[in-house]
Amino acid sequence: MNRVVIVTGASRGLGARLAQCFADAMFAVVVNYNENKDKAEGLVHGLIENGHDAVAIHADVSKPVEIKAMVDMVLSLWGRIDVLVNNAGITSDSLLVKTSNHAWEKIIGTNLSGVFTCIKAVAEIMAKHGGGHIINISSISGVHGQVGQTAYAASKAGILGLTMSAAKELGEYNIKVNTVLPGYLLTDMGISVAKARDRAEKISVLHRLSDMDETACFVVRLAQMSGVSGQVFNLDSRV
Repeated sequence: MNRVVIVTGASRGLGARLAQCFADAMFAVVVNYNENKDKAEGLVHGLIENGHDAVAIHADVSKPVEIKAMVDMVLSLWGRIDVLVNNAGITSDSLLVKTSNHAWEKIIGTNLSGVFTCIKAVAEIMAKHGGGHIINISSISGVHGQVGQTAYAASKAGILGLTMSAAKELGEYNIKVNTVLPGYLLTDMGISVAKARDRAEKISVLHRLSDMDETACFVVRLAQMSGVSGQVFNLDSRV
């Protein structure tokens, strides 16, 4: 039986590329989405046409009840969860003094609380099946901070601490927990912000942006490693 991976926020961008790469590595893939139903179902249709096992499941990761429903559906389909990739994330750039409490809570709720909730939802299942791998997608903003990204940077920084603690707690159950910082990618959001894209390219020591395929392949390879946990892998060449 194929191993099973849940990729949150997988309807487009890095999440969609991750879904494809995991499918190519012979995983059954759960394409989680919140708003982009058509893109998620289109991605799954393409995977199935190419002989892969895949399903699109709606769940807002900031809502524990929806995460539980998604996990229950995955178990009803395949009976196991081997890998969780916490990729779902949002941002709404604003200076600290202009960031509303609502915006703060929404970003933290999705980017950080969502990761916490998803880990809780799969940890016991993985432990019962002898282990698993949880990979969290963070950002260089969580390490260095960025002007206008107080909430986003805080949420991504929180993922780093969550990763370290979860790795220490879950290691005895053979559950690996790691974080990847993918760098500036040419996703829909990345392409649309020309000023940020140009700056990212300029301050990269290689003077180029991160590569989507390289990042996705790295995550899939990491998910199949048995002896690595509690680590932060920085694929971002900006300094």
